[in-house]
Amino acid sequence: MQANNHIDFDQYLLRLLEPDDLLPYFQMVEKNRKRLENFFTGTVSRTKTLEDTRQFIIDILERAAARTYFPYLLIDKGSSAIVGFFDIKNIDWSLPKAELGCYMDEASAGKGIAGRALALFVHHCFSQYGFVKLFLRTHESNTAARQIAEKCGFVREGRLRSDYRTSSGELVDLLYYGLLNSDPYPKPS
Repeated sequence: MQANNHIDFDQYLLRLLEPDDLLPYFQMVEKNRKRLENFFTGTVSRTKTLEDTRQFIIDILERAAARTYFPYLLIDKGSSAIVGFFDIKNIDWSLPKAELGCYMDEASAGKGIAGRALALFVHHCFSQYGFVKLFLRTHESNTAARQIAEKCGFVREGRLRSDYRTSSGELVDLLYYGLLNSDPYPKPS
């Protein structure tokens, strides 16, 4: 179920990031820093300290106000812990299309939560923001992300060669998945 910029399902809430999320967000990134460092280089490089993270949150909330980026937290309602992060980025309102990104806290990964959240998030992006196309990029080695994307209706559209620089400086290929709002995809019941 969704209302405005909140998606409420099972024991989880997916909602826009708020300034008061600073400490728990920093703690979640810090706890997962090692596993995020290669493919979330911007996040990892801009959240090294609590003060860095404060500025990072200010910057991304300014981008949200300008409608160029939308950061969402996935929260376990029972514990109030942040268990994931989803975002809408690389927005092109002239089409309109956007890229989706997400990462999960290691303790919540592999439990089906990301797949359920992404399916609802996709529907939210189409209905709330009016996107015609959503896309995501992932490394070939990220089997879980590829499986979740395909389960949510995304179609592999190709390989983007030397499309991303990891934190170690390596240029890697990414797989590109796309989904049109007219494509079949799991919609909330």
